[in-house]
Amino acid sequence: MTALPMIGPVQAPFLHVATFNIRRRMPPIGPRTADRWAGRAPAVAALLDAERPHLLGTQEALADQDRFLRGALGAGYTRLGHGRDANGQGEGTPLFFDSARLELLDWQQQALSDTPDVPGSRSWGNITPRELVRATFRDRATGIRFLAINTHLDNMSRRSRVRAADALRALVEAQPLPAVITGDFNSGEDTAPLTALLKGGGLQDAWGAAHTRLTAEFGTFPNYRDPRRDRKRIDWIVVSRGVDVSRIGINTARPGGVWASDHMPVQAVITLPTPDGAS
Repeated sequence: MTALPMIGPVQAPFLHVATFNIRRRMPPIGPRTADRWAGRAPAVAALLDAERPHLLGTQEALADQDRFLRGALGAGYTRLGHGRDANGQGEGTPLFFDSARLELLDWQQQALSDTPDVPGSRSWGNITPRELVRATFRDRATGIRFLAINTHLDNMSRRSRVRAADALRALVEAQPLPAVITGDFNSGEDTAPLTALLKGGGLQDAWGAAHTRLTAEFGTFPNYRDPRRDRKRIDWIVVSRGVDVSRIGINTARPGGVWASDHMPVQAVITLPTPDGAS
């Protein structure tokens, strides 16, 4: 199974960034054939093989799916993160990166709660634990350092999404590096969580900032149906001011006629700002 790239490999100084909710593997119960991981996995692999992003934030990955993603991307990629439960098991938001292009300087996983250092902790009305994976990288091609965060906000509690957005913004504001946030925010444009995240103007929606949009602004959760423009864009790439977004798109590919997930990947090509005083 193969796929044509929407963006594909890019060369320095450009970085290819993507966010992709791969849909957690569910028991094969009922008639929803499109939802079965065994049928979707080859399409996921085909998309990743075609696109080869330097930085990939994923959501809803169970342990076996995490291993599959590592195999599909190949030995040149490294994975960060683990399950969201207190024991490190369960659904996760692993962050993958091309280690030939990006040097890992530091990383951690933390809960989205009032006690972020307590794995599996919950505080803001979400029934299931929510977490983020954050990492500091150095671009081997340019020497520029930056912060990357990947997350999956709660699907039920609006209060939890707002508090999580506040936490994400605070993490970016507490450090000096340019930042890239990827994630399934379970919120569309002009909603309270996005207003909280973009408050103060330090962060910007990559879709709105892009010079070129490669696709229409589809809702990113088509649920195995044809993409529609009148649905919410709930999967986001957010960047700090100064990060240039040259291209962005919502990947509608169906390798072999198969939807890879109930969500569609969002992919962008960005350029990191040169630090003041650097040449």
